[in-house]
Order: sequence, then structure tokens, then C-alpha cells
Amino acid sequence: MRYVALFRGINVGGKTTVRMERLRELLSDLGFGNVRSYIQSGNVAVDSDDPEESIEARIYESFEREFFRTPVMVRSIDSIRDAVDANPFANEEFEDKQMHLVFLSEAMNDEKAAFLLSHNNETESFSVRGREVYCLLRAGVADSLLGKKFIDNKLKIAATGRNWRTVKTLLTL
Repeated sequence: MRYVALFRGINVGGKTTVRMERLRELLSDLGFGNVRSYIQSGNVAVDSDDPEESIEARIYESFEREFFRTPVMVRSIDSIRDAVDANPFANEEFEDKQMHLVFLSEAMNDEKAAFLLSHNNETESFSVRGREVYCLLRAGVADSLLGKKFIDNKLKIAATGRNWRTVKTLLTL
């Protein structure tokens, strides 16, 4: 089975703290096959017959020992493909940089989802689906709730987001 590990806060703001070559080596040393990365922001695809939760725990622990503590979300390629196919904003016009898929460490409960959705407006629209949040940010990410780490800080759920171009590219890794 093909999986993608999505790390939060890797090499952001022009500062490279984790070299993808070393990260690929680390994951290969853990026994994962066909390890490939995409850009420098912590997107790594691996092959494994292990369950998603086990993969996530092994990667998290090894990454923390080697680099630093940061959330990592693991998803199968099939679940990412399902998320792309289920995009609730698919019928709207947007540039790939305006559409983001946020991967959550856990599913959002109804109360938290309702609170996030209450912030929908003409410049930002959200939709919650299981462990993912779709964010259509018509005015960009910088001043959006996503840019202000609303999900992490207000809803207290570890999250990492990728723009739509990156999400679609993950399917090819």
C-alpha cells in the first residue's frame, strides 16, 4: 500500500532545517519501500503493508529522535484520492493556490466543526470531511484563519495544510 507522510512546519519561511535526502534515508532505514519526497516542506511517500496508525507512530518517533517534535499525518494514497474526488468546492472557480486541504490528526467533533463553519464568509469557505478540512481562501492564506493557525490554536487539533497543486501532486508520488 502507498502512503504519504505529511509533516507540519518543515522548512517553512525559507529556512531549511530538515534535508529531504536525510528524511528519505531515515524512512528507508525504518524499512519503508519506494521512499520519495516532494518539495522541501515535508511530503514523503512510502510503501508499506503496515496499518496507517503504526506507520504514523514509527515515523513520528523516529523523526522526533532525529530532528525535532512535530505532528505528522499519514494518509493512504487512496484516501487522498477520495478527498480530491470529494472536494465540495469542485464546481467553483479557483486557482490551486487558493484551495487548501488540511489534514487533521483526528476527526473534528460536531461542535468544533460548527464553530469553524460559522466563520465561512465571502473570502474564506470551509468544509469538514472526516480528518480533512477543505479551505477555499479567495483572498489568499496569509490573513486567513488557516494562516493564523486557527485549527491548531482555537480548535486544539494538530493540522497541516497543503495547497491544491501539492495535493494533486501527492497522488503521483
